[in-house]
Amino acid sequence: MTEAVAAKKPGWRTLLRALGNRKTGFMALFGFASGLPFALFLGTLYAWLSEAEVDLETMGVFSLIGLAYSFQFLWSPLLNRVDIPVLKRLGKRKQWIVLAQVALGIILVTLSTLDPKTALGWFSLLAGIGAFASATQDIVINAWRIDVADEEATIDILSTVYQMGFRLSSLVGGALGLIIAARIGWPQTYMIMGAILLAIGVAGLFAPDAVAKRDLGASEEELAELRQPGQLEPKVRNWALAAVGLLWAWALGTVIVFMVRSMTAMPEDRPDPTQFTATYGPLIVIATIVLPALIAGWLAKWQREGRHVITVEAAGQARSNPLADHLYRALVLPLTEFVGRIGWALVLILALVLTYRITDSIWGTFAYPFYLGELKYTNDEVAVASKFFGVGAMVLGLACGGWLLTVLGRMATLTLGAVLAAATNLLYADLAAGGAVMSAVSDAIGFSWLIEHLGGTEKLARLMVTIGAENFSTGIAGAAYVAWLSSIVAKGHSAVQYALLSSLTLLVGTLGRGALGQMIAERGYHAMFMFVTMIGLVAIVLCVFEWIRERHYGRAAGVVAPDALTMPAE
Repeated sequence: MTEAVAAKKPGWRTLLRALGNRKTGFMALFGFASGLPFALFLGTLYAWLSEAEVDLETMGVFSLIGLAYSFQFLWSPLLNRVDIPVLKRLGKRKQWIVLAQVALGIILVTLSTLDPKTALGWFSLLAGIGAFASATQDIVINAWRIDVADEEATIDILSTVYQMGFRLSSLVGGALGLIIAARIGWPQTYMIMGAILLAIGVAGLFAPDAVAKRDLGASEEELAELRQPGQLEPKVRNWALAAVGLLWAWALGTVIVFMVRSMTAMPEDRPDPTQFTATYGPLIVIATIVLPALIAGWLAKWQREGRHVITVEAAGQARSNPLADHLYRALVLPLTEFVGRIGWALVLILALVLTYRITDSIWGTFAYPFYLGELKYTNDEVAVASKFFGVGAMVLGLACGGWLLTVLGRMATLTLGAVLAAATNLLYADLAAGGAVMSAVSDAIGFSWLIEHLGGTEKLARLMVTIGAENFSTGIAGAAYVAWLSSIVAKGHSAVQYALLSSLTLLVGTLGRGALGQMIAERGYHAMFMFVTMIGLVAIVLCVFEWIRERHYGRAAGVVAPDALTMPAE
Protein backbone atom coordinates (compact mmCIF):
# COMPACT_ATOMS: atom_id res chain seq x y z
CA MET A 1 0.00 0.00 0.00
CA THR A 2 1.36 3.44 -0.89
CA GLU A 3 1.93 6.04 1.80
CA ALA A 4 -0.67 8.37 0.30
CA VAL A 5 -3.34 5.72 0.30
CA ALA A 6 -2.48 4.63 3.82
CA ALA A 7 -2.91 8.18 5.05
CA LYS A 8 -6.43 8.16 3.66
CA LYS A 9 -7.45 4.80 5.12
CA PRO A 10 -11.02 5.29 6.36
CA GLY A 11 -12.47 4.52 9.74
CA TRP A 12 -12.80 5.67 13.33
CA ARG A 13 -9.01 5.59 13.87
CA THR A 14 -8.50 8.21 11.18
CA LEU A 15 -11.32 10.32 12.59
CA LEU A 16 -10.05 10.15 16.19
CA ARG A 17 -6.51 11.00 15.12
CA ALA A 18 -7.81 14.06 13.29
CA LEU A 19 -9.95 15.14 16.24
CA GLY A 20 -6.90 15.02 18.49
CA ASN A 21 -4.98 17.37 16.22
CA ARG A 22 -4.26 20.91 17.55
CA LYS A 23 -5.64 22.45 14.38
CA THR A 24 -8.97 20.67 14.87
CA GLY A 25 -9.34 22.10 18.38
CA PHE A 26 -8.81 25.65 17.18
CA MET A 27 -11.17 24.98 14.27
CA ALA A 28 -13.95 24.17 16.74
CA LEU A 29 -13.15 27.35 18.65
CA PHE A 30 -13.15 29.47 15.49
CA GLY A 31 -16.39 27.86 14.32
CA PHE A 32 -17.99 28.84 17.63
CA ALA A 33 -16.64 32.40 17.27
CA SER A 34 -18.04 32.55 13.73
CA GLY A 35 -21.56 31.50 14.67
CA LEU A 36 -21.96 33.49 17.90
CA PRO A 37 -22.11 37.04 16.44
CA PHE A 38 -24.31 35.78 13.60
CA ALA A 39 -26.86 34.56 16.15
CA LEU A 40 -26.56 37.70 18.25
CA PHE A 41 -26.81 40.27 15.46
CA LEU A 42 -29.42 38.54 13.29
CA GLY A 43 -31.43 36.71 15.96
CA THR A 44 -31.58 37.58 19.63
CA LEU A 45 -30.89 41.25 18.97
CA TYR A 46 -34.49 41.58 17.74
CA ALA A 47 -35.79 40.09 20.99
CA TRP A 48 -33.89 42.82 22.85
CA LEU A 49 -35.28 45.47 20.50
CA SER A 50 -38.80 44.10 21.00
CA GLU A 51 -38.49 44.36 24.79
CA ALA A 52 -37.19 47.91 24.34
CA GLU A 53 -40.38 48.65 22.36
CA VAL A 54 -38.55 49.55 19.15
CA ASP A 55 -41.06 49.64 16.29
CA LEU A 56 -41.19 46.85 13.71
CA GLU A 57 -40.25 49.11 10.79
CA THR A 58 -37.02 50.11 12.51
CA MET A 59 -36.28 46.47 13.24
CA GLY A 60 -36.80 45.77 9.56
CA VAL A 61 -34.08 48.31 8.77
CA PHE A 62 -31.83 46.59 11.32
CA SER A 63 -32.18 43.37 9.34
CA LEU A 64 -30.27 45.01 6.48
CA ILE A 65 -27.04 44.40 8.36
CA GLY A 66 -27.43 40.84 7.09
CA LEU A 67 -26.29 42.13 3.69
CA ALA A 68 -22.76 42.14 5.11
CA TYR A 69 -22.91 38.33 5.11
CA SER A 70 -24.53 38.08 1.69
CA PHE A 71 -21.96 40.26 -0.07
CA GLN A 72 -18.86 39.53 1.99
CA PHE A 73 -16.96 38.47 -1.11
CA LEU A 74 -16.83 42.11 -2.26
CA TRP A 75 -14.00 42.94 0.17
CA SER A 76 -12.42 39.48 0.37
CA PRO A 77 -9.56 40.46 -2.05
CA LEU A 78 -8.38 43.05 0.48
CA LEU A 79 -8.14 40.43 3.22
CA ASN A 80 -6.11 38.24 0.91
CA ARG A 81 -3.43 40.90 0.35
CA VAL A 82 -3.55 43.66 2.96
CA ASP A 83 -1.47 43.26 6.12
CA ILE A 84 -2.22 44.97 9.44
CA PRO A 85 0.73 46.83 11.00
CA VAL A 86 2.07 45.09 14.13
CA LEU A 87 -0.48 42.23 13.84
CA LYS A 88 0.96 40.93 10.56
CA ARG A 89 3.58 38.99 12.52
CA LEU A 90 0.75 36.71 13.65
CA GLY A 91 0.33 35.39 10.11
CA LYS A 92 -1.73 36.22 7.06
CA ARG A 93 -4.98 34.77 8.40
CA LYS A 94 -4.53 35.04 12.15
CA GLN A 95 -3.97 38.78 12.07
CA TRP A 96 -7.48 39.32 10.71
CA ILE A 97 -9.09 36.58 12.81
CA VAL A 98 -7.76 37.99 16.09
CA LEU A 99 -8.58 41.58 15.11
CA ALA A 100 -12.15 40.69 14.14
CA GLN A 101 -12.77 38.66 17.31
CA VAL A 102 -11.41 41.35 19.61
CA ALA A 103 -13.39 44.02 17.75
CA LEU A 104 -16.57 41.95 18.04
CA GLY A 105 -15.98 41.42 21.75
CA ILE A 106 -15.56 45.16 22.29
CA ILE A 107 -18.65 45.95 20.22
CA LEU A 108 -20.83 43.50 22.16
CA VAL A 109 -19.57 44.83 25.50
CA THR A 110 -20.23 48.39 24.31
CA LEU A 111 -23.74 47.46 23.17
CA SER A 112 -24.40 46.14 26.66
CA THR A 113 -23.88 49.67 28.03
CA LEU A 114 -26.42 51.26 25.67
CA ASP A 115 -30.20 51.52 25.82
CA PRO A 116 -31.56 50.75 22.33
CA LYS A 117 -34.59 52.94 22.98
CA THR A 118 -32.67 56.12 23.88
CA ALA A 119 -29.44 55.54 21.93
CA LEU A 120 -30.81 53.87 18.82
CA GLY A 121 -28.39 55.68 16.48
CA TRP A 122 -25.26 54.43 18.24
CA PHE A 123 -26.89 51.04 18.71
CA SER A 124 -27.57 50.63 14.98
CA LEU A 125 -24.11 51.92 14.02
CA LEU A 126 -22.37 49.43 16.31
CA ALA A 127 -24.61 46.59 15.12
CA GLY A 128 -23.73 47.42 11.50
CA ILE A 129 -20.00 47.55 12.23
CA GLY A 130 -20.34 44.30 14.18
CA ALA A 131 -22.02 42.54 11.25
CA PHE A 132 -19.24 43.75 8.95
CA ALA A 133 -16.58 42.51 11.40
CA SER A 134 -18.43 39.19 11.75
CA ALA A 135 -18.61 38.68 7.98
CA THR A 136 -14.92 39.58 7.72
CA GLN A 137 -14.12 37.01 10.37
CA ASP A 138 -16.06 34.38 8.39
CA ILE A 139 -14.02 35.08 5.25
CA VAL A 140 -10.69 34.66 7.00
CA ILE A 141 -11.70 31.67 9.13
CA ASN A 142 -12.83 29.83 6.00
CA ALA A 143 -9.51 30.68 4.33
CA TRP A 144 -7.60 29.57 7.45
CA ARG A 145 -9.42 26.23 7.45
CA ILE A 146 -8.46 25.58 3.84
CA ASP A 147 -4.86 26.73 4.24
CA VAL A 148 -3.95 24.73 7.37
CA ALA A 149 -5.52 21.44 6.27
CA ASP A 150 -3.10 18.55 5.95
CA GLU A 151 -3.17 14.74 5.72
CA GLU A 152 -4.09 14.33 9.39
CA ALA A 153 -6.32 17.37 9.99
CA THR A 154 -8.02 16.94 6.63
CA ILE A 155 -10.23 19.53 5.01
CA ASP A 156 -13.19 17.16 5.47
CA ILE A 157 -12.71 16.91 9.25
CA LEU A 158 -11.91 20.60 9.71
CA SER A 159 -15.01 21.58 7.73
CA THR A 160 -17.20 19.30 9.84
CA VAL A 161 -15.76 20.53 13.14
CA TYR A 162 -16.18 24.14 12.00
CA GLN A 163 -19.88 23.60 11.39
CA MET A 164 -20.35 21.84 14.72
CA GLY A 165 -18.82 24.82 16.49
CA PHE A 166 -20.99 27.16 14.45
CA ARG A 167 -24.19 25.29 15.28
CA LEU A 168 -23.40 25.06 18.99
CA SER A 169 -22.75 28.80 19.15
CA SER A 170 -26.09 29.41 17.43
CA LEU A 171 -27.71 27.53 20.30
CA VAL A 172 -25.71 29.53 22.88
CA GLY A 173 -26.41 32.87 21.23
CA GLY A 174 -30.01 31.99 20.40
CA ALA A 175 -32.03 29.81 22.76
CA LEU A 176 -29.58 29.96 25.66
CA GLY A 177 -29.22 33.71 25.19
CA LEU A 178 -32.98 34.12 25.57
CA ILE A 179 -32.98 32.02 28.75
CA ILE A 180 -30.09 33.98 30.27
CA ALA A 181 -31.61 37.35 29.32
CA ALA A 182 -34.90 36.41 31.00
CA ARG A 183 -33.01 35.99 34.27
CA ILE A 184 -30.28 38.64 34.31
CA GLY A 185 -31.27 41.03 31.51
CA TRP A 186 -30.09 41.77 27.96
CA PRO A 187 -27.18 44.11 28.83
CA GLN A 188 -25.60 41.50 31.09
CA THR A 189 -26.20 38.77 28.49
CA TYR A 190 -24.45 40.71 25.72
CA MET A 191 -21.60 41.56 28.08
CA ILE A 192 -21.08 37.83 28.74
CA MET A 193 -21.13 37.07 25.01
CA GLY A 194 -18.65 39.87 24.36
CA ALA A 195 -16.33 38.53 27.04
CA ILE A 196 -16.48 35.07 25.40
CA LEU A 197 -15.38 36.51 22.03
CA LEU A 198 -12.59 38.50 23.67
CA ALA A 199 -11.35 35.31 25.32
CA ILE A 200 -11.44 33.45 21.99
CA GLY A 201 -9.53 36.32 20.37
CA VAL A 202 -6.78 35.93 22.98
CA ALA A 203 -6.74 32.15 22.50
CA GLY A 204 -6.48 32.69 18.74
CA LEU A 205 -3.01 34.16 19.25
CA PHE A 206 -1.76 30.63 19.86
CA ALA A 207 -3.46 28.99 16.87
CA PRO A 208 -1.27 27.57 14.08
CA ASP A 209 -1.21 29.61 10.90
CA ALA A 210 -0.87 28.65 7.27
CA VAL A 211 2.47 28.85 5.52
CA ALA A 212 1.41 29.55 1.96
CA LYS A 213 3.93 31.60 0.03
CA ARG A 214 1.40 33.45 -2.06
CA ASP A 215 -0.56 34.42 1.02
CA LEU A 216 2.34 36.17 2.72
CA GLY A 217 1.93 39.29 0.62
CA ALA A 218 3.04 40.18 -2.89
CA SER A 219 6.80 40.70 -2.56
CA GLU A 220 8.97 42.20 -5.28
CA GLU A 221 9.98 38.68 -6.27
CA GLU A 222 6.34 37.63 -6.65
CA LEU A 223 5.49 40.75 -8.63
CA ALA A 224 8.49 40.07 -10.85
CA GLU A 225 6.88 36.73 -11.79
CA LEU A 226 4.22 38.68 -13.68
CA ARG A 227 6.95 40.05 -15.97
CA GLN A 228 8.44 36.66 -16.89
CA PRO A 229 8.10 35.05 -20.35
CA GLY A 230 4.73 33.35 -20.79
CA GLN A 231 2.91 35.77 -18.48
CA LEU A 232 0.22 38.03 -19.90
CA GLU A 233 1.29 41.40 -21.24
CA PRO A 234 0.88 44.31 -18.81
CA LYS A 235 -1.62 46.09 -21.06
CA VAL A 236 -3.83 42.98 -21.15
CA ARG A 237 -3.65 42.57 -17.36
CA ASN A 238 -4.46 46.24 -16.86
CA TRP A 239 -7.44 46.00 -19.20
CA ALA A 240 -8.78 43.02 -17.29
CA LEU A 241 -8.13 44.71 -13.94
CA ALA A 242 -9.97 47.86 -15.04
CA ALA A 243 -12.98 45.86 -16.24
CA VAL A 244 -13.23 43.67 -13.16
CA GLY A 245 -12.48 46.59 -10.84
CA LEU A 246 -15.26 48.72 -12.32
CA LEU A 247 -17.76 45.85 -12.06
CA TRP A 248 -16.90 45.18 -8.41
CA ALA A 249 -16.84 48.91 -7.58
CA TRP A 250 -20.34 49.30 -9.03
CA ALA A 251 -21.61 46.32 -7.01
CA LEU A 252 -20.05 47.53 -3.76
CA GLY A 253 -21.29 51.08 -4.35
CA THR A 254 -24.81 49.82 -5.05
CA VAL A 255 -24.94 47.89 -1.79
CA ILE A 256 -23.52 50.80 0.23
CA VAL A 257 -25.97 53.32 -1.28
CA PHE A 258 -28.88 51.01 -0.57
CA MET A 259 -27.85 50.52 3.06
CA VAL A 260 -27.24 54.25 3.62
CA ARG A 261 -30.62 55.16 2.11
CA SER A 262 -32.35 52.52 4.19
CA MET A 263 -30.71 53.61 7.43
CA THR A 264 -31.02 57.40 6.95
CA ALA A 265 -34.14 58.07 4.87
CA MET A 266 -37.60 58.70 6.23
CA PRO A 267 -39.78 55.56 6.39
CA GLU A 268 -41.82 56.54 3.34
CA ASP A 269 -38.64 57.09 1.29
CA ARG A 270 -36.82 53.90 2.22
CA PRO A 271 -36.17 51.43 -0.63
CA ASP A 272 -37.94 48.09 -0.56
CA PRO A 273 -35.39 45.41 0.49
CA THR A 274 -37.33 42.63 -1.22
CA GLN A 275 -37.41 44.53 -4.49
CA PHE A 276 -33.71 45.38 -4.12
CA THR A 277 -32.78 41.72 -3.64
CA ALA A 278 -34.92 40.56 -6.55
CA THR A 279 -33.77 43.34 -8.92
CA TYR A 280 -30.18 44.07 -7.99
CA GLY A 281 -29.23 40.69 -6.53
CA PRO A 282 -28.90 38.95 -9.91
CA LEU A 283 -27.20 42.02 -11.42
CA ILE A 284 -24.63 42.09 -8.63
CA VAL A 285 -23.91 38.40 -9.13
CA ILE A 286 -23.52 38.93 -12.88
CA ALA A 287 -21.20 41.91 -12.29
CA THR A 288 -19.04 40.30 -9.63
CA ILE A 289 -18.99 36.65 -10.65
CA VAL A 290 -20.36 35.86 -14.12
CA LEU A 291 -18.65 38.62 -16.14
CA PRO A 292 -15.34 38.43 -14.20
CA ALA A 293 -15.39 34.64 -14.72
CA LEU A 294 -15.76 35.17 -18.47
CA ILE A 295 -12.89 37.66 -18.45
CA ALA A 296 -10.77 35.25 -16.42
CA GLY A 297 -11.61 32.49 -18.89
CA TRP A 298 -10.35 34.56 -21.80
CA LEU A 299 -7.15 35.42 -19.92
CA ALA A 300 -6.51 31.76 -19.07
CA LYS A 301 -7.18 30.76 -22.69
CA TRP A 302 -4.83 33.39 -24.09
CA GLN A 303 -2.06 32.43 -21.68
CA ARG A 304 -2.50 28.73 -22.43
CA GLU A 305 -2.33 29.42 -26.18
CA GLY A 306 0.58 31.83 -25.84
CA ARG A 307 -1.40 34.84 -27.06
CA HIS A 308 -0.83 38.33 -25.66
CA VAL A 309 1.98 37.02 -23.47
CA ILE A 310 5.45 38.37 -22.78
CA THR A 311 7.99 36.83 -25.12
CA VAL A 312 11.54 35.85 -24.21
CA GLU A 313 12.87 38.77 -26.23
CA ALA A 314 10.58 41.28 -24.54
CA ALA A 315 10.97 39.92 -20.99
CA GLY A 316 13.82 42.25 -20.10
CA GLN A 317 11.88 45.25 -21.37
CA ALA A 318 8.52 44.42 -19.73
CA ARG A 319 7.46 47.20 -17.42
CA SER A 320 4.33 47.47 -15.35
CA ASN A 321 2.84 49.50 -12.54
CA PRO A 322 3.52 47.88 -9.12
CA LEU A 323 0.17 49.16 -7.78
CA ALA A 324 -1.67 47.66 -10.75
CA ASP A 325 0.22 44.39 -10.26
CA HIS A 326 -0.79 44.28 -6.58
CA LEU A 327 -4.44 44.88 -7.50
CA TYR A 328 -4.28 42.31 -10.30
CA ARG A 329 -2.95 39.65 -7.93
CA ALA A 330 -5.62 40.47 -5.37
CA LEU A 331 -8.68 40.74 -7.61
CA VAL A 332 -8.13 39.06 -10.98
CA LEU A 333 -5.52 36.36 -10.40
CA PRO A 334 -7.73 34.29 -8.01
CA LEU A 335 -10.42 34.19 -10.70
CA THR A 336 -7.95 33.40 -13.48
CA GLU A 337 -6.40 30.60 -11.44
CA PHE A 338 -9.77 29.05 -10.66
CA VAL A 339 -11.19 29.26 -14.18
CA GLY A 340 -7.90 28.15 -15.73
CA ARG A 341 -7.72 25.12 -13.44
CA ILE A 342 -11.39 24.12 -13.61
CA GLY A 343 -12.12 25.01 -17.24
CA TRP A 344 -15.59 24.29 -18.59
CA ALA A 345 -16.36 22.26 -15.48
CA LEU A 346 -16.97 25.68 -13.91
CA VAL A 347 -20.50 25.54 -15.36
CA LEU A 348 -21.19 22.27 -13.52
CA ILE A 349 -19.65 23.54 -10.29
CA LEU A 350 -21.64 26.78 -10.32
CA ALA A 351 -24.85 24.86 -11.03
CA LEU A 352 -24.19 22.56 -8.07
CA VAL A 353 -23.31 25.49 -5.80
CA LEU A 354 -26.57 27.23 -6.73
CA THR A 355 -28.80 24.20 -6.17
CA TYR A 356 -27.27 21.96 -3.47
CA ARG A 357 -28.60 23.73 -0.37
CA ILE A 358 -31.81 25.01 -1.93
CA THR A 359 -34.03 22.26 -0.51
CA ASP A 360 -33.41 23.31 3.09
CA SER A 361 -32.83 27.05 2.59
CA ILE A 362 -35.57 28.21 0.26
CA TRP A 363 -38.49 27.50 2.59
CA GLY A 364 -36.73 28.38 5.86
CA THR A 365 -38.41 31.80 5.95
CA PHE A 366 -41.80 30.10 6.07
CA ALA A 367 -40.89 27.57 8.79
CA TYR A 368 -42.42 29.45 11.71
CA PRO A 369 -45.58 30.41 9.81
CA PHE A 370 -45.89 26.70 8.95
CA TYR A 371 -45.36 25.49 12.53
CA LEU A 372 -47.38 28.18 14.29
CA GLY A 373 -49.98 29.20 11.74
CA GLU A 374 -50.64 26.11 9.64
CA LEU A 375 -50.01 23.34 12.20
CA LYS A 376 -51.07 25.38 15.29
CA TYR A 377 -48.13 24.50 17.51
CA THR A 378 -47.33 26.77 20.46
CA ASN A 379 -44.18 28.89 20.76
CA ASP A 380 -42.83 26.61 23.50
CA GLU A 381 -43.39 23.47 21.42
CA VAL A 382 -41.61 24.98 18.42
CA ALA A 383 -38.72 26.14 20.63
CA VAL A 384 -38.26 22.67 22.10
CA ALA A 385 -38.52 20.92 18.74
CA SER A 386 -36.42 23.27 16.60
CA LYS A 387 -34.03 25.06 18.93
CA PHE A 388 -33.03 22.29 21.33
CA PHE A 389 -33.90 18.92 19.81
CA GLY A 390 -33.29 20.21 16.28
CA VAL A 391 -29.85 21.64 17.05
CA GLY A 392 -28.88 18.39 18.77
CA ALA A 393 -29.93 16.43 15.70
CA MET A 394 -27.95 18.83 13.51
CA VAL A 395 -24.76 18.35 15.54
CA LEU A 396 -25.28 14.57 15.49
CA GLY A 397 -25.73 14.75 11.71
CA LEU A 398 -22.52 16.74 11.34
CA ALA A 399 -20.65 14.17 13.41
CA CYS A 400 -22.08 11.37 11.29
CA GLY A 401 -21.19 13.33 8.15
CA GLY A 402 -17.60 13.69 9.30
CA TRP A 403 -17.40 9.94 9.88
CA LEU A 404 -18.98 9.18 6.48
CA LEU A 405 -16.42 11.44 4.80
CA THR A 406 -13.63 9.23 6.12
CA VAL A 407 -15.44 5.99 5.20
CA LEU A 408 -17.30 6.66 1.95
CA GLY A 409 -15.33 9.60 0.61
CA ARG A 410 -16.31 13.17 -0.13
CA MET A 411 -18.42 12.73 -3.28
CA ALA A 412 -20.34 9.71 -2.01
CA THR A 413 -21.25 11.62 1.15
CA LEU A 414 -22.13 14.72 -0.87
CA THR A 415 -24.50 12.72 -3.06
CA LEU A 416 -26.04 10.93 -0.07
CA GLY A 417 -26.58 14.32 1.58
CA ALA A 418 -28.40 15.61 -1.50
CA VAL A 419 -30.67 12.56 -1.50
CA LEU A 420 -31.49 12.90 2.21
CA ALA A 421 -32.03 16.67 1.99
CA ALA A 422 -34.51 16.24 -0.84
CA ALA A 423 -36.29 13.27 0.78
CA THR A 424 -36.88 14.98 4.12
CA ASN A 425 -39.14 17.51 2.43
CA LEU A 426 -41.55 14.62 1.94
CA LEU A 427 -41.76 14.33 5.74
CA TYR A 428 -42.96 17.93 5.95
CA ALA A 429 -45.37 17.29 3.09
CA ASP A 430 -46.88 14.53 5.24
CA LEU A 431 -47.24 16.97 8.17
CA ALA A 432 -49.00 19.41 5.86
CA ALA A 433 -51.38 16.61 4.82
CA GLY A 434 -52.23 15.64 8.40
CA GLY A 435 -49.10 13.82 9.60
CA ALA A 436 -50.44 10.25 9.48
CA VAL A 437 -47.15 8.74 8.33
CA MET A 438 -44.99 10.70 10.79
CA SER A 439 -47.34 9.79 13.62
CA ALA A 440 -47.00 6.13 12.72
CA VAL A 441 -43.20 6.44 12.61
CA SER A 442 -43.10 8.23 15.97
CA ASP A 443 -45.32 5.56 17.52
CA ALA A 444 -43.36 2.68 15.98
CA ILE A 445 -39.99 3.82 17.38
CA GLY A 446 -41.48 4.56 20.80
CA PHE A 447 -40.79 8.27 20.59
CA SER A 448 -44.42 9.25 21.14
CA TRP A 449 -44.51 7.19 24.35
CA LEU A 450 -41.30 8.86 25.58
CA ILE A 451 -42.48 12.43 24.92
CA GLU A 452 -45.88 11.79 26.48
CA HIS A 453 -44.22 10.46 29.65
CA LEU A 454 -42.04 13.59 29.74
CA GLY A 455 -45.12 15.81 29.71
CA GLY A 456 -45.46 16.37 25.98
CA THR A 457 -48.02 15.24 23.42
CA GLU A 458 -48.09 12.88 20.49
CA LYS A 459 -48.42 15.91 18.23
CA LEU A 460 -45.18 17.36 19.63
CA ALA A 461 -43.42 14.01 19.19
CA ARG A 462 -44.45 13.98 15.54
CA LEU A 463 -42.94 17.43 14.97
CA MET A 464 -39.75 16.55 16.84
CA VAL A 465 -39.21 13.39 14.76
CA THR A 466 -39.72 15.37 11.54
CA ILE A 467 -37.42 18.24 12.50
CA GLY A 468 -34.88 15.81 13.92
CA ALA A 469 -34.78 13.77 10.71
CA GLU A 470 -34.43 16.88 8.58
CA ASN A 471 -31.70 18.44 10.71
CA PHE A 472 -29.78 15.16 10.93
CA SER A 473 -29.88 14.92 7.13
CA THR A 474 -28.95 18.60 6.78
CA GLY A 475 -25.95 17.97 9.06
CA ILE A 476 -24.67 15.21 6.80
CA ALA A 477 -25.27 17.31 3.69
CA GLY A 478 -23.67 20.37 5.27
CA ALA A 479 -20.54 18.51 6.35
CA ALA A 480 -20.04 17.10 2.86
CA TYR A 481 -20.89 20.34 1.07
CA VAL A 482 -18.48 22.59 2.97
CA ALA A 483 -15.76 19.94 2.64
CA TRP A 484 -16.34 19.71 -1.12
CA LEU A 485 -16.48 23.48 -1.55
CA SER A 486 -13.25 23.84 0.41
CA SER A 487 -11.55 21.16 -1.67
CA ILE A 488 -12.04 22.87 -5.04
CA VAL A 489 -10.41 26.20 -4.14
CA ALA A 490 -6.69 26.88 -4.22
CA LYS A 491 -4.87 27.52 -0.95
CA GLY A 492 -3.11 30.56 -2.33
CA HIS A 493 -6.42 32.21 -3.24
CA SER A 494 -8.75 30.62 -0.70
CA ALA A 495 -10.18 33.85 0.78
CA VAL A 496 -11.50 35.18 -2.52
CA GLN A 497 -12.48 31.90 -4.17
CA TYR A 498 -14.32 30.44 -1.18
CA ALA A 499 -16.09 33.73 -0.41
CA LEU A 500 -17.31 33.95 -4.01
CA LEU A 501 -18.61 30.38 -4.14
CA SER A 502 -20.19 30.39 -0.69
CA SER A 503 -22.03 33.64 -1.45
CA LEU A 504 -23.80 31.86 -4.29
CA THR A 505 -24.95 28.98 -2.09
CA LEU A 506 -28.15 30.59 -0.87
CA LEU A 507 -28.71 32.88 -3.85
CA VAL A 508 -31.47 30.91 -5.54
CA GLY A 509 -33.20 30.40 -2.20
CA THR A 510 -33.06 34.12 -1.43
CA LEU A 511 -34.34 35.21 -4.84
CA GLY A 512 -36.97 32.48 -5.04
CA ARG A 513 -38.75 33.05 -1.73
CA GLY A 514 -41.16 35.60 -3.18
CA ALA A 515 -42.42 33.14 -5.77
CA LEU A 516 -42.51 30.37 -3.16
CA GLY A 517 -44.64 32.52 -0.86
CA GLN A 518 -47.06 33.06 -3.70
CA MET A 519 -47.21 29.31 -4.33
CA ILE A 520 -48.01 28.66 -0.66
CA ALA A 521 -50.77 31.27 -0.72
CA GLU A 522 -52.32 29.78 -3.86
CA ARG A 523 -51.73 26.02 -3.48
CA GLY A 524 -50.77 25.40 0.14
CA TYR A 525 -47.75 23.99 1.96
CA HIS A 526 -48.12 20.42 0.71
CA ALA A 527 -47.69 21.48 -2.92
CA MET A 528 -44.71 23.64 -1.95
CA PHE A 529 -42.90 20.77 -0.21
CA MET A 530 -43.47 18.47 -3.18
CA PHE A 531 -42.09 21.17 -5.51
CA VAL A 532 -38.98 21.68 -3.36
CA THR A 533 -38.41 17.91 -3.35
CA MET A 534 -38.39 17.97 -7.16
CA ILE A 535 -35.80 20.76 -7.11
CA GLY A 536 -33.64 18.57 -4.89
CA LEU A 537 -33.53 15.95 -7.64
CA VAL A 538 -31.58 18.43 -9.78
CA ALA A 539 -28.88 18.68 -7.11
CA ILE A 540 -28.67 14.87 -6.93
CA VAL A 541 -28.06 14.59 -10.68
CA LEU A 542 -25.45 17.36 -10.56
CA CYS A 543 -23.69 15.57 -7.68
CA VAL A 544 -23.41 12.43 -9.80
CA PHE A 545 -21.97 14.42 -12.72
CA GLU A 546 -19.45 16.13 -10.41
CA TRP A 547 -18.55 12.74 -8.93
CA ILE A 548 -17.83 11.40 -12.42
CA ARG A 549 -15.86 14.55 -13.30
CA GLU A 550 -13.63 14.28 -10.25
CA ARG A 551 -13.04 10.59 -10.87
CA HIS A 552 -12.12 11.30 -14.50
CA TYR A 553 -9.87 14.18 -13.41
CA GLY A 554 -8.03 11.88 -11.00
CA ARG A 555 -7.46 9.26 -13.70
CA ALA A 556 -6.38 11.86 -16.27
CA ALA A 557 -3.84 13.22 -13.82
CA GLY A 558 -2.50 9.72 -13.19
CA VAL A 559 -3.43 9.63 -9.50
CA VAL A 560 -5.86 7.64 -7.42
CA ALA A 561 -8.69 10.02 -6.54
CA PRO A 562 -9.72 9.67 -2.87
CA ASP A 563 -13.32 10.31 -3.82
CA ALA A 564 -13.54 7.98 -6.78
CA LEU A 565 -16.60 5.82 -7.26
CA THR A 566 -14.72 2.96 -5.63
CA MET A 567 -12.33 3.20 -2.71
CA PRO A 568 -8.68 2.57 -3.55
CA ALA A 569 -7.63 -1.03 -3.03
CA GLU A 570 -5.03 -1.82 -0.42
